[in-house]
Amino acid sequence: MKQNEMNEQPGSPTEEALMDYKHGLGIFTEKMPDVARKYNAFTESCFKAGKLSKKEKQLIALGISIYSQDEYCIIYHTKGCLDQGCTEEEILESVGVCAAFGGGAAMSQSVTLVQEAISDLSQMKH
Repeated sequence: MKQNEMNEQPGSPTEEALMDYKHGLGIFTEKMPDVARKYNAFTESCFKAGKLSKKEKQLIALGISIYSQDEYCIIYHTKGCLDQGCTEEEILESVGVCAAFGGGAAMSQSVTLVQEAISDLSQMKH
């Protein structure tokens, strides 16, 4: 982890969660460099554009994250969706499909954490 990333102060719960994830990943990478390197190579390969675009893959990953109730991944893939140019409407349509499959638990994550992350991450860009 870069020194300036460690000294940044989070401005929102979303930013704090992203910083916590980066910090934890940095520690894991120091302790298990071979595993981390191979895992990162695997996930990078999975998220490369192919028959599905990077944008579509991020929407899929967000839906899986919501269904899995993984708050760090929900935030991370909400950011991935925004970084790949997804609109709020595309993200919410995707999480609606997830909620149709995952029921109330998926809907609760969608109407809280996903919308909070969209708002926080949109403000971070400005």
